[in-house]
Amino acid sequence: MRTILASLSTPLFLHGVLASLRSAVAMFYETFWPLILGFGLAGVIQSFVSRAAMERSLGTHRPRAIARAAFYGAISSSCSYAASAMTRSLFAKGADFTSALVFLVASTNLVFELGVVLTVLMGWQFAMAEYLGGCIMIVLLALLSVWWFGARDLREARSRAETFEGSTPATSDHEAFAEQSWSRKIRSKGAWADAAAYTLADLTMLRRELLIGYLVAGALATEVPPSFWNILFVHGHGAATGLENVLVGPLIAIASFVCSIGNVPLAAALWHGGISFGGVISFLFSDLITLPLLLIYQRYYGRRVTLKILGLFWLVMSFGGIVTEGIFRLAGILPTKRPVAIVPNHWRVDLTFFLNLLALVLFLLMLWLAQHRLAWGGGRRTATDPVCGMEVDLSHVAASTIWRDQSIVFCSERCRLRFVDAPERFAPSNTKEETMDIEAHSATIAIDPICGMSVDPDHAAGQETFDNVMYYFCSEGCARRFAAEPGAFTSS
Repeated sequence: MRTILASLSTPLFLHGVLASLRSAVAMFYETFWPLILGFGLAGVIQSFVSRAAMERSLGTHRPRAIARAAFYGAISSSCSYAASAMTRSLFAKGADFTSALVFLVASTNLVFELGVVLTVLMGWQFAMAEYLGGCIMIVLLALLSVWWFGARDLREARSRAETFEGSTPATSDHEAFAEQSWSRKIRSKGAWADAAAYTLADLTMLRRELLIGYLVAGALATEVPPSFWNILFVHGHGAATGLENVLVGPLIAIASFVCSIGNVPLAAALWHGGISFGGVISFLFSDLITLPLLLIYQRYYGRRVTLKILGLFWLVMSFGGIVTEGIFRLAGILPTKRPVAIVPNHWRVDLTFFLNLLALVLFLLMLWLAQHRLAWGGGRRTATDPVCGMEVDLSHVAASTIWRDQSIVFCSERCRLRFVDAPERFAPSNTKEETMDIEAHSATIAIDPICGMSVDPDHAAGQETFDNVMYYFCSEGCARRFAAEPGAFTSS
């Protein structure tokens, strides 16, 4: 112990920390322009595509519905937390559970920005494998999910999901704006300003994952000895090596706590450390089963369904990784050379420098657009989640609460709970301005006594009278629970 403490106080330890930071900064520098480009395009899609169309077309698990779910997921935000909330919302509003899970997988594995960053940081083979393996995984998920989840599982999952479903309705203004044609939106300054706001919100929302991803990847690349990777990843055993690596990949993802695009730097570090090609791909797929997300699934769908989701995802993610590696091996395009360093250790004026400079200009332009969106008619259908910074579509509010007589909306129940625990920390100064549309639509807001969500009495999913007091509910599930034992949820 004394030896360890002594080593931590030596310049050698400081040298290691500086080397890790230098590697993390270098990785961020190499991927800055693809991050801005990818998230910028994702922001445009979120601004121009109506989410109402998703709900209308995912009611079955037939091939067309599965294909639509994959498409809608691929053009949505890549944040795993937001995607899980959107998936629960789609399912609670009538989407088939299989289609909802396909949407969830596609929203974090088929998005454009992921491919761009993978290409720059690791190579085109990894980007191609991500998309090919994602499609394989979706097909397998669609085939297995139908019998993997029984009728009891689906009833329990839907009942629990409905209790989290917010009741904030879409006003006529929201619906009219969302249903505008593409040609009209393209000519709208407000729509482009909204696209910029979506981009900045996604970057803000994922800042923690990105920061942790780069820092941990820098430490793994510089400080972890090769002997550790040789123990963790089996080598020289043929098919057994590939199988062990694709099974270990998801295990590392569960323990890493890093999801969304933040796990790309970690994947680069794992590839540098010796994990197989298929193991890297299965690790990239597994951002949907990190421990924080598993806890969210448990809250949304119950423990039994969550364990089944974990088992199914682990199976299809591992299978997708090993099949993708086999296809690449047969095609003769499997990468075999591992980089001596993940990124160059020196700085130079090259194409990356000028692309980053252009990306910085684009980023500043988006800041300017976002600041002027209210003046240009933007922001009419969104409000900002004060916890994570995500732009929340007011016609698809995942959670909401009342604070100081103001309605505040959130991208997920996770963010609502964090706000309730410390409202003074997250309360935005412009809450009243951003929630003007909701308050104008309904001057009176009730609180669901079961789950605590805000409910518009004019559009409540249910209502019950107890002791001459009318109570309103966000879902039929909450109304049924109240009717069964009203005294347990009132102060009277």
